[in-house]
Amino acid sequence: TAAAHCAYAFTDVAAIYPITPSSTMAEVVDSWATAKRANIFGNIVKVAEMQSEAGAAGAVHGTLQGGALATTFTASQGLLLMIPNMYKWAGELLPGVVHVAARALATSSLSIFGDHEDIYAARQTGCAMLCSNSVQEAMDLGGVAHLAAIKASVPFVHFFDGFRTSHEIQKVEVMDYDYLKSLLDMDAVRAFKNNALNPHGHAVTRGGAENDDVVFQTREAQNEHFAKVPDIVADYMAKISEHTGRDYKPFTYYGAADAERVIIAMGSVVETIKEVIDDLTAKGEKIGVISVHLYRPFSAKYLLDVLPGTAKKIAVLDRTKEIGTREPLYLDVLSVLKDKDVKLIGGRNGIASKDTAPNYKIQGTYTSCLFWGLGSDGTVGANKNSVKIIGDNTDQYAQAYFQYDSRKAGGVTRSHLRFGPDPIRSTYYINNADFISCSLDSYVLKYDMLSGLKDGGTFLLNTTIDADKIEDYLPNRMKVQLAKKHAKFYIINATKICAEIGMGRRTNTTLQSAFFALNEQIMPYDKALDLMKAAAKKSYGKKGDDVVEMNWKAIDAGKAGLVEVTVKPEWADLPSKFEVEKTGDAYFDEFVQGFDTLSGYDMPVSAFTKYGVLDGTMRNNVSYAEHRNIASFVPKWNPANCIQCGFCSFVCPHATIRQFALTDEEVAKAPMAFET
Repeated sequence: TAAAHCAYAFTDVAAIYPITPSSTMAEVVDSWATAKRANIFGNIVKVAEMQSEAGAAGAVHGTLQGGALATTFTASQGLLLMIPNMYKWAGELLPGVVHVAARALATSSLSIFGDHEDIYAARQTGCAMLCSNSVQEAMDLGGVAHLAAIKASVPFVHFFDGFRTSHEIQKVEVMDYDYLKSLLDMDAVRAFKNNALNPHGHAVTRGGAENDDVVFQTREAQNEHFAKVPDIVADYMAKISEHTGRDYKPFTYYGAADAERVIIAMGSVVETIKEVIDDLTAKGEKIGVISVHLYRPFSAKYLLDVLPGTAKKIAVLDRTKEIGTREPLYLDVLSVLKDKDVKLIGGRNGIASKDTAPNYKIQGTYTSCLFWGLGSDGTVGANKNSVKIIGDNTDQYAQAYFQYDSRKAGGVTRSHLRFGPDPIRSTYYINNADFISCSLDSYVLKYDMLSGLKDGGTFLLNTTIDADKIEDYLPNRMKVQLAKKHAKFYIINATKICAEIGMGRRTNTTLQSAFFALNEQIMPYDKALDLMKAAAKKSYGKKGDDVVEMNWKAIDAGKAGLVEVTVKPEWADLPSKFEVEKTGDAYFDEFVQGFDTLSGYDMPVSAFTKYGVLDGTMRNNVSYAEHRNIASFVPKWNPANCIQCGFCSFVCPHATIRQFALTDEEVAKAPMAFET
């Protein structure tokens, strides 16, 4: 939404085609256009959905040559499909902008998650490339991409990390359209429009064919034109910095003035690095980070301007894997520093959204909350609601990020929420939670949920098991963790509460209320209660008063349904070991179980060199052995109602229901009795 806000301001035509995780930008722009929102020119953006990303890029090309400012949004393979047109944008000096939620490319397998493989694959097109490291920076620098594109007459790629930035919810300061308009070079806008292909006023031929005698010179002739880009970008960044109080340059330095060890990186990892630097420089460490904002053109001048003269060791982090060569950012930095007396190394991080976190616990000024949910049970929606309630009605900063597995409905979801008085830069999963909630009690048997609970933290479990029996249900390893962490432990039977109210299995509203009841340091419960009910009225008012009343009852039941369970000190001495039951199938036990138990982060590279998976091959029918135990209630087949249509076996996602045609003789010889 932050990037789309700035994109909408400067756009006449948005040519769109959806691809995860960039689709939200196009959706938001389309919704604003439908609502007749005006851009800085006082016009409504014309939105055109094309048949592919290649079509969107072609539409941008044609629109720009026609004298209208054009924008598109994409990611991953979608960006690759745009590359042929991007060469034309750059060669014809057109001020188009593509906003990219940077994402991994499909190799041995598909990944929808974020890294820089796609933008690196487009670095040679001639388009300028501008990186934002956070949601706030996407808001601040999204406009710079458009302003600089227009003034420099060069196309821009504005990119940020897919999911980690594109889908993070943050409380940010919004750029005002009047201010953005005041920065716009209207002479450059008029020059662009006057240069448009127009048979009635500017009848020229453009984009012809050249022979071998002049193409070389044609390419070299544009050097001076593109060489002006870094200074133009730096000028706009200086104005944005003055306006916002946030420091922006083509390269920015953060850390000790006399740093001896420096990291150079771009993307969301920079925010994590800054958090570590704050902690370690306070202890006397001489360290710092250089954040790359203007990646193309890569300016040696602006890099050297911010590099501390005291630097002895430099590590360059790339968020990509390039087979057969070193990584792009490392090679760019090497070309600048090859004659300097520094030790330079390169490394990779965050491939396909691999979490990059400090290797020790940093105590922030925020409250950390981790919610384990079941896909489609409403947990994620409720947490988004909570973030909006807290962010909009308090002075606290709020951050939310959501983890999903690949199953969509019925999969495991984890919601990472942070709330605090200061800006939140922790762009990594919560690993030291003040509060952990679990929506499904079977998770306690399968996943290690409490390893990330801090000492004195609170654990809330939604369960159908009564308080006097819960001790027998919990595995020893969880009881040991609760005792050793001096945790507070609460249970609630939101499943029963919501079923009795008439809300089915959607326990999210009741659990949201319980969360606020147990975290009054974030917001007083009475205030949260009123705001939750107002939000429910807004969300469900169109469905009628009965639906609203049901949600209000569910909200009221959140605090009333809480039961505190005493954590016994003697639990700390119980024998415990987290072991997953073996099936005897080496492929399943050593490979598949790593995914199923959410312990993929602990799997070594060597695990992917066995069982024929190196080229992306997977064995069929593996889900049959999963036994996920996620159902609160198990359906029973009723022969009296069955018409033998077979649809139940057809739609069953895991083939649990299977249809067999038997003769009377086969039924008689069956080893056990069964209904048929």
